[in-house]
Amino acid sequence: MNVKKLNRTVADAQGVPSALDRAGIEFIPINTVNWEAYPYRPEVEFRIAHSDEAIHLHYRVSEKSARAKYGEDAGKVWTDSCVEFFSIPGGDNIYYNLECNCIGTILLAAGSERNDREMASVETMKKVLRWSSLGTKTFDEKIGSCRWELALIVPYAVFFKHRIVSLDKQLIRANFYKCGDELQTPHFLSWNPIQTDQPDFHRPEFFGELYFE
Repeated sequence: MNVKKLNRTVADAQGVPSALDRAGIEFIPINTVNWEAYPYRPEVEFRIAHSDEAIHLHYRVSEKSARAKYGEDAGKVWTDSCVEFFSIPGGDNIYYNLECNCIGTILLAAGSERNDREMASVETMKKVLRWSSLGTKTFDEKIGSCRWELALIVPYAVFFKHRIVSLDKQLIRANFYKCGDELQTPHFLSWNPIQTDQPDFHRPEFFGELYFE
């Protein structure tokens, strides 16, 4: 997949959707159900761009319930209504898992495998700018149709195991996910298919390819 480069800086995450609109960047579905035990498929799509300083992400979600229990970074956001971006930006075997619930609370860690993760500092996580259509206040699971959007500006500086100053003309491997481990209907969707017996997003061998123009 090609990732377009924006010709201007976006100052805040709330401006990401309109910036991507102006650039004509289309949404791509996250709709692969990899495990028969979890057949529920909420409607999820994302789009991505980059600039001289950061990666820009915009998600749109429609699901039959939503939860935002965690309001502080580095919590168990994957148990909430959560979207995720896993990537290998340094050209080695270290991948980053950036996970964000529906109110913009994030978790960021890096390592070469699931059980060897180094958590980013809280200060580093704060560098990720976020905007959510649901606001920032936590809430218990709401049953019933729920639509929400999330936008992130991810500065290259948050890739704390590397010194990345640009992704221009780079081909990196990545995957995008939607999950909700503790929702009324747990689900585990991916952009690129995962061929494992049980739900496992920490499988870089199944990442797809992103070419940054």
